Amino acid sequence: MSTETKIAVGQELPPLALPPVDRTMLFLFGGASGDHNPIHIDIDFARKAGMPDIFAHGMLGMAWMGRLLTRWAPQAKLRKFDARFQGITHLGNAITVTGKVTAIAEVNGERCATIALANTNQYGQVKIVGEALVAIG
Repeated sequence: MSTETKIAVGQELPPLALPPVDRTMLFLFGGASGDHNPIHIDIDFARKAGMPDIFAHGMLGMAWMGRLLTRWAPQAKLRKFDARFQGITHLGNAITVTGKVTAIAEVNGERCATIALANTNQYGQVKIVGEALVAIG
């Protein structure tokens, strides 16, 4: 987003298409985030918990949403960022993160856009939804 760009309700952010989730991605995210929950890295642990295999950290999905937002606007413009986890992101899921401007309003003396966010896999299953408030004025 540049200062020259006109932001309007209904505008879609450029989508972020990610490679399929694999074990290496989960190990690296666990190390980078400090989240070493074995359900995300140990297949034996995951199976004992009733899962077919390890699966992605919810916060990895939220991080992807953050990447979409900060490709569109500088991080310093982010005023609020929430997510709701709606499904498990399994190995092999290729996630596309999308965002859409749903409102523009004055918030605390600043012109801001509300952005609806979603992480969807290649089968159309929504894994995480979210909302962000971004200063645009």
